[in-house]
Amino acid sequence: MGQEIIDSHFTPADFEAFAVRLRQETALLSSWFQNGHFHEATNVGGFELESCLVDNSLRPAPIIDSFLARLNNELVVPELATFNLELNGSPCELNGNALSSLRDELKETWDHCSQVAGEMNARVAIIGILPTIETSDLTLANMSPLHRYHALNEQVLRQRGGRPLELSISGCDSLHLTHSDVMLESAATSFQIHLKINASEGARFYNASKIISGPMVAVCANSPYLFGHDLWDETRIPLFEQAVSVGGTKQTKRVTFGVRYAHESIMECFEANLERYPILLPRVMDEPVEKLAHLRLQNGTIWRWNRPLIGFDELGEAHLRIEHRVVPAGPSIDDAIANAAFYFGAVCSLAHLQEPPESQLAFKAAKENFYRGAKYGLRAEMQWLDGKYYPVSELCLKRLLPLARDGLRSMEIDKSEIDDWLGIIEARVATGRNGAAWQRCWVKENGLDMKSMTQAYLECQNSGALVHEWPI
Repeated sequence: MGQEIIDSHFTPADFEAFAVRLRQETALLSSWFQNGHFHEATNVGGFELESCLVDNSLRPAPIIDSFLARLNNELVVPELATFNLELNGSPCELNGNALSSLRDELKETWDHCSQVAGEMNARVAIIGILPTIETSDLTLANMSPLHRYHALNEQVLRQRGGRPLELSISGCDSLHLTHSDVMLESAATSFQIHLKINASEGARFYNASKIISGPMVAVCANSPYLFGHDLWDETRIPLFEQAVSVGGTKQTKRVTFGVRYAHESIMECFEANLERYPILLPRVMDEPVEKLAHLRLQNGTIWRWNRPLIGFDELGEAHLRIEHRVVPAGPSIDDAIANAAFYFGAVCSLAHLQEPPESQLAFKAAKENFYRGAKYGLRAEMQWLDGKYYPVSELCLKRLLPLARDGLRSMEIDKSEIDDWLGIIEARVATGRNGAAWQRCWVKENGLDMKSMTQAYLECQNSGALVHEWPI
């Protein structure tokens, strides 16, 4: 979806031509997997951090065009709404003090954004769901002018036969509503973690990413409130899944945990993109088949919580990476990098276990862990590789943190780095205080005042303190 398109209107001929290109490119990609075409450099990490611009009243500020013009920073790009932005990290080889390098660059970008926002009487908030957002903010008037987003909206509604989107979430409270466009998606902001992998190990890393998703979303949860309703610890998960639902079967959900592990190769995901998912954005491009332009655009309209991506380096060599999408934005810059460290280390260890963890934990159990973690956060219980159920805190402290430590050591990350970044996760789990828990504690002490809670949240965020240290 990062690819811009020329127009938002398509003809039947566009769909037919795009389908031909997509099939050709999928066949070529399959041959690349078979003949070892991919660049095999591994342990390169990166991220995308989605954020919200808010005004002095802590309401969404739809000023992205003037903000970006004033900012003039190539690492910051627009998103779906005119009050959203995305901060990108430069790809970094994961060794030595790489985690601190990722943090330093993100902090520099964040400080630049905060400075420019301040000059415009605005602020930048990194939080899974902005507590002050209202349905009246989520209209086409606040949609980015980029053609691809308007096309997405038109095509989702076309596939729904013009029926409005339906949102139904039951947690501590229940929320049921209909919405006339895909702008509900812009209420959900994520911290998307990228890891370049060897294509030969693609299935193992993809499956390991699914297995770690339940504990990750529980540990990182930061989205308990939507439109004043107390829902899931990570309400962003059901919100996003329903915000771009095209209807149809569970097998064609555009935002999905998936229906099984990869059996032999991650190529199975791209074959599914071709065979199971109707084309949403049939922009026919004048690009050689080797650029995989149509395949990549189709893949960009399927938001798997763990999404395989094909990229090309500056020399034109193709590479494969996993985009781990389960983590919300926030609560602080250092919390976000600690989340990335936990993922990098744990997924690397799981992918290299002698006995594949996907042979020990049924896919159904991994999926149930994910939704249980999203709903209950650090209060969840999850099944693990031995078939037993554990409180997620015990699972993390006794099993996953040691695995993550081993994984980071295998990448030759400095010991002090490992201790510092995984120490943040350990303290968060031990105190039971992630972003969702902090927000609920604040409301318990101060009442359901979303504006005041957002003010307190931003003060803590800007202090640089870690979420488990935040006062109520």
